[in-house]
Amino acid sequence: MINWLKYKKIYFTVSIIMIAISVYALLTWGLKLGVDFKGGSIIEYKIANQFSTEDVVKGIEEKGIEVTSVQQTGEDTYLFRLPSISTEDKIVIEGTLLNVTGAVEKEDVDELRFETVGPSVGPELIKKTVYAILVSAGVMLLWIAYQFKSFKFGVSAILAMFHDSFILIGSFAILGHFMSAEVDFLFVTALLTTLSFSVHDTIVVFDRIREINKTQGGEMVDVANRALTETMVRSLNNSLTIAFMLMALLLLGGTTVKWFAGALLIGTILGTYSSPFVATPILISWDSVYRKIKK
Repeated sequence: MINWLKYKKIYFTVSIIMIAISVYALLTWGLKLGVDFKGGSIIEYKIANQFSTEDVVKGIEEKGIEVTSVQQTGEDTYLFRLPSISTEDKIVIEGTLLNVTGAVEKEDVDELRFETVGPSVGPELIKKTVYAILVSAGVMLLWIAYQFKSFKFGVSAILAMFHDSFILIGSFAILGHFMSAEVDFLFVTALLTTLSFSVHDTIVVFDRIREINKTQGGEMVDVANRALTETMVRSLNNSLTIAFMLMALLLLGGTTVKWFAGALLIGTILGTYSSPFVATPILISWDSVYRKIKK
C-alpha cells in the first residue's frame, strides 16, 4: 500500500497555484468568445474539389480575415463561421477558395448562403445555464451525502468538481490569449462533460473507501490510502484510453473540433488528478479536523 496522502499539502499547493493562475488569466485576458456568444457572419459554400481546411483557413487569415471555424455540413458543402465581415471581405474569401482548391471555374465554388447572425447564446440563457449547474451540483451533493451517509463525501466531491471546471475555464483564458482558442457551444459541452467525469471518478474512489471501511475498518487515512492504491490503476487506464482518443482527435480532427477535443483532454486530465489528489485529501482533512473537534 502506497501512502498517497503523505503528500496532501503538495496536492493542495498545486491546486492553489493552478486556481491562482486561472484567476489571473481570467481577470487579465478574459475569455475569447466565439460566434455563438457574440455573433458574426456565416457563409456556406458548395465546393467541387477536395481541399485541406487548414490550408484554406491559413490562406484567408493571411488576407487579414479571421476565421472562427470551418465545418463540413455535407459531402461537398462547408460552413464558414467568421466575425462580422463586409461584402468586400467575402469576395476576398471566394478568391482564396478558388486559389487554394484549384478550382478552374467560378461555379466550382458555389455560395449557398451568406448571413450575419446575432449571438445565439444570450445573457438570459447563460444565467439559466449557471442556475442549472448550481441546482444539479446541489442535487448531486445531497445524493452523494445520502448514499455515503455523510455530507463530507458530498461536499468533497462537489468542491473537486468545481476545482476542475474553474481551472478548465482559466486554461481557455490562457489558450485564448496565446493561441486564439474561442469559447463556443462545443466548449460548454466539454465543460459539462468535465463536471460529470470528475464526479464519476471521485465516486469510484469514495465507494472503495466506504467498502474498505465497512469490511476492514481502521484509521480513515489508512483506509483512503488503500482505496487509492486499489483504484489508481483502474482510473489511469480509463483516463489514458480517453486521452489517447482525444489526442488523435486533437491532432487529426481538423479545425472544427480542435478546441473541443482540447477542452475534453484538459477536463479528463483534471478529473483524473482531482479525484485522488483533491477530493480525497479534502475528505481526509475534514475527517481529521472533525475528529479533533469531537475529542
